[in-house]
Amino acid sequence: MATLGRFLRLPAHSCFLFGPRGTGKTTLLREVLPDALVVNLLKPELHRELQAQPERLRALVLGSPERRDVVVDEVQRAPELLSVVHDLIESSPSRRFVLTGSSARKLRRGGVDLLAGRAVLRTLHPFMAAELPSFDLERALAIGLVPLVVMADNPRDVLASYASLYLEQEVQAEGLVRRVGDFARFLEVVSFSHAAILNLSNVARETAVSRKTVEGYFAILEDLLLGFRLPVFSRRAGRATAAHPKFFLFDAGVFRSLRPRGPLDRPEEIEGAALEGLVAQHLRAWAAYAASEFTLGYWRTRSGVEVDLVVYGPDGFWALEVKNGTAVRRQDLRALKAFVEDFPEAEPLLLYRGADRLLVDGIRCLPVAEFLVQLRPDRGLSSFGP
Repeated sequence: MATLGRFLRLPAHSCFLFGPRGTGKTTLLREVLPDALVVNLLKPELHRELQAQPERLRALVLGSPERRDVVVDEVQRAPELLSVVHDLIESSPSRRFVLTGSSARKLRRGGVDLLAGRAVLRTLHPFMAAELPSFDLERALAIGLVPLVVMADNPRDVLASYASLYLEQEVQAEGLVRRVGDFARFLEVVSFSHAAILNLSNVARETAVSRKTVEGYFAILEDLLLGFRLPVFSRRAGRATAAHPKFFLFDAGVFRSLRPRGPLDRPEEIEGAALEGLVAQHLRAWAAYAASEFTLGYWRTRSGVEVDLVVYGPDGFWALEVKNGTAVRRQDLRALKAFVEDFPEAEPLLLYRGADRLLVDGIRCLPVAEFLVQLRPDRGLSSFGP
């Protein structure tokens, strides 16, 4: 499957480029920096050599003075190299380093040189719909949009092995948890928290481990870039709101692969969570790639009135409700109306599985597939007219 190109743009100076495994970091850099010196730490011999002698990186870089760009792939596998990179940036500011990683854990947890602000952070997300030559909503809900999966000849098989890939190559290899079996069970349990308010005590009980252990597991999941939390939007709150964040796995397909299904599971419940997650991951990528700064959250009152997603930034303020139905009922707009009562500055928007653009009680209602295809970093949400 061909793609139209990724929306992420590298800065002119050095940067960290993070993203979950399979999101296409190496492919992107091969395309945009074809002449770069590439130091791939997934190569066992090179990894061992540079771990033992970090200064060897200096020799490699200085040995190729004609190469302005240097890519260090999977830098988290040898964080001691960052001190060498820092010194090279200081001594040769015209050289650009792009430091990729699929885990931020070692780099966030003390004792490593984060280049003192000399390298900005960029994140590569799964495909956005507009990055594909054609977008199939049903397929995206079934297998997600991780490039490794989407581009595979056997996407369902690749998706099925994705969780075990992380368990084996990241969690187990790095010794992040003592009992990998507990963490594997946690991944299954946490799929029930996707697109839901996070309750650590419930997850701990279902996983049969302590709450503290579950807190650590969630930290690992976020450090491996496999999940994210959305905070409650509480600016100028006019009524009491929920206290706990919402949780999402980073990709709808990964959620579907982890979520058990059985006679007691309602298909529409799983479909609804997958659809909300698909919209959330798109907005997260859109916010990361956009020129303006946007924050994402959700809104829920203590009485249970909830707006799925809130986008807030200097260039706009939107409240989005995601419905899995093919028709819009007036009761579907209740939460958006309540939000606008408290925040009249916000633009409400309902996304649904139908085919028509509607304007119901002054609220724009859009087909979710159309919304996703037209969502681009160079466009604001206000461009979606009725």
